[in-house]
Amino acid sequence: MDRTGTNLPAVGEYNQTVVLDAIRRRPAGITRSELAALTALSGMTVTKVCRRLIDAGLVDEHGTRTSGPGKPAAVVKLNPGGGFAVGVHIDPASVTYVLVDLSGTVRDHTRTGTPNAGDPSAVIEEMANAIEALITGSAVDRSRILGIGIASPGPVNVEDGVLLNPPMMPNWHRVALRRALAAATGLPVLLEKDTTAAVVAELWFAGPGSSRDFAFMYYGTGLGTGLSVAGEVVRGISSNAGDAGHLTVDPDGPMCTCGRRGCVGYITVPRALVERAVLNGVLSAAEAGDLDDMVDVDAAFSRLAGLAATGHPGAGAILTGAARSLARAIVVIVNLLDIDEVIFGGPFWARISPAILAALPDAVRDDPALVTPHPVRFAQSAIPVDVAAVGAATLVLDNAFSPRPSALLLAAE
Repeated sequence: MDRTGTNLPAVGEYNQTVVLDAIRRRPAGITRSELAALTALSGMTVTKVCRRLIDAGLVDEHGTRTSGPGKPAAVVKLNPGGGFAVGVHIDPASVTYVLVDLSGTVRDHTRTGTPNAGDPSAVIEEMANAIEALITGSAVDRSRILGIGIASPGPVNVEDGVLLNPPMMPNWHRVALRRALAAATGLPVLLEKDTTAAVVAELWFAGPGSSRDFAFMYYGTGLGTGLSVAGEVVRGISSNAGDAGHLTVDPDGPMCTCGRRGCVGYITVPRALVERAVLNGVLSAAEAGDLDDMVDVDAAFSRLAGLAATGHPGAGAILTGAARSLARAIVVIVNLLDIDEVIFGGPFWARISPAILAALPDAVRDDPALVTPHPVRFAQSAIPVDVAAVGAATLVLDNAFSPRPSALLLAAE
């Protein structure tokens, strides 16, 4: 969505973000007069802002464009190499690191095993070393690194930068990650819940006409949900909104770790589907391996998805059942927020997406509990590598370059 600016001199920083955001969303380039019309800023204000952005290396001039009488106008475009952000996604199975430029292109990425947080100082050192290796290996100018974003399973304390008690990560209880990593790297650090980071990424990369009201279903080691309403990320009072994993979708289902039965985040995750495949004779115990080892679960999950893709009826039935369980949870979310799109992503999603999406739309549409009068669309995230890691990097870019109307109130104080 394009935002307009103000010609009041007290809010020049806000105007700069408005102009930069407008340029960023037009990769083919835009003239200053077009920027003025788009942002409702005066031509003089736009010229001054563009001059600052060019001097800062954030945008460049690329040729001219003729439109009507008069001399050709210079075209300004985003300079992707004008700034970079590092994104870190902490998952129970692995940690993914990405380096993203201003255009959102992933310049480099690495993945390591998730360190044991029993020794926080060793964890910080290991992560700082991985980040430095990523920056060095990419050969980008370190002075252009704007900061580091961290995406972690919730719950998190965003204000203090603390991982509180992430599921399936018992040794990461109350790890104060943000300040320690900032001290170790010398770079600003932001921390956010992984599903929230994914929503920030989807909004950052959204094209014209994209939905601004959607849920993001993150399918990884666990199941998480991020939310966007009217183009704004729904964070909640403690920045932990969207935890839909404990919605009951099968009252007679297996007992969840929370003490309730049939929680969607317990019965649809990879480990649960692999366990069901063993119980139903679709996979042998040897093929499943150790269900407490995510490396084994990953491999077994791939076998299960492969069987479903080749038409194995037992494997297909397991994934269809998962789709129906997801549909029940989605109906609750859609009814509550009146959203019109659900986007899926995460490291385990692509393997089962054909089977899930074959059954999910009908299961949602035909659910008698669905009350919204509009159709619900289902889409897959187009963000490469790891959407939460890219989202973590996008947090930094969004914090630095997205126009926020609240800045006007701060400037007026």
